[in-house]
Amino acid sequence: MTKPRVVVGLSGGVDSSVTALLLKEQGYDVVGLFMKNWEDDDNEEYCSSKQDLIDAVSVADRIGIDIEAVNFSKEYKDKVFSNFLEEYRAGRTPNPDILCNSEIKFRAFLDHAMSMGADKIATGHYAQVREVDGLFQLLKAEDGSKDQSYFLHRLNQEQLSRTLFPLGTYLKREVREIARKAGLATSEKKDSTGICFIGERPFREFLQRYMPTEPGDMRNAEGKIVGRHTGLMYYTLGQRQGLGIGGSRDGDGEPWYVAGKDLARNELIVVQGHDHPLLLKDTLQASNMHWIAGQAPRTHWVYAAKTRYRQADAPCEIDSINDDRCEIRFGESQWAVTPGQSVVVYESNVCLGGGIIA
Repeated sequence: MTKPRVVVGLSGGVDSSVTALLLKEQGYDVVGLFMKNWEDDDNEEYCSSKQDLIDAVSVADRIGIDIEAVNFSKEYKDKVFSNFLEEYRAGRTPNPDILCNSEIKFRAFLDHAMSMGADKIATGHYAQVREVDGLFQLLKAEDGSKDQSYFLHRLNQEQLSRTLFPLGTYLKREVREIARKAGLATSEKKDSTGICFIGERPFREFLQRYMPTEPGDMRNAEGKIVGRHTGLMYYTLGQRQGLGIGGSRDGDGEPWYVAGKDLARNELIVVQGHDHPLLLKDTLQASNMHWIAGQAPRTHWVYAAKTRYRQADAPCEIDSINDDRCEIRFGESQWAVTPGQSVVVYESNVCLGGGIIA
């Protein structure tokens, strides 16, 4: 009997390295695929793709599997980066990692893997897939501090049916220990952070290449000018650092936070105090909804949701669902709900789907 073939997205990091190793040990016919998604400034200090490829090849050699490299830069620019710029121009704060997963890692990569004769694909994401009565569910990872289901909430039934997440039941420290024992070159490699294609580079400097800066006024909630901003695209709701206005401007010493953007006037709205009413919302509207099961869940039922990745689940109800829009009401006010970010809905440890905060 021939072993099922699994194509693993080998990124040159420890998580994907251990993913490939575990599947090889489980008896699968494993092939590694290294994806190159960005080319614009590949020779600069912030771009690690050359070193990542070297590490991925080293791991494949150590495990004893073949590896191929594929260039998805065009697809990435068309499907992910163009949307990223469009959202920033509209004054929103997008999460390109989510789009990268649904359009590149689980679409372009999946299609390419199938052309290589794959039965399944696998990645180093911390999440789980479960089949119940012919329906595929996306579940949170056992390691709550590493769970990445938030970033995977736009996957569909077809994508989940062909995907393995071997790290879903492991803790991060266990993954590093497995890599160390196997002598993998990536065992001590630092986790990559930041946006998928930007990496560690200074964000403002990066955006300036693609979008002109338009400085303007900062106003407080009463309409008084309290400072100048360098361009609305550089600020996100709830931001405290980098505003350049002291806490005692109005005499009470509380720190300033970004509370809104007035695009028509090119003004940044700022307020003092972490719990200012303009920073708190108990309802939100979301659009571009995607439900993993292929149909919307029932309304007026208690769920939980996140409006950003590093956030505890907050109890909520779905008040209404119309076409691809919905309204979500929270039991307690949520802080700095940010247009352009994703709200992701859960029922216990099952990720139901989500949408873009309007």
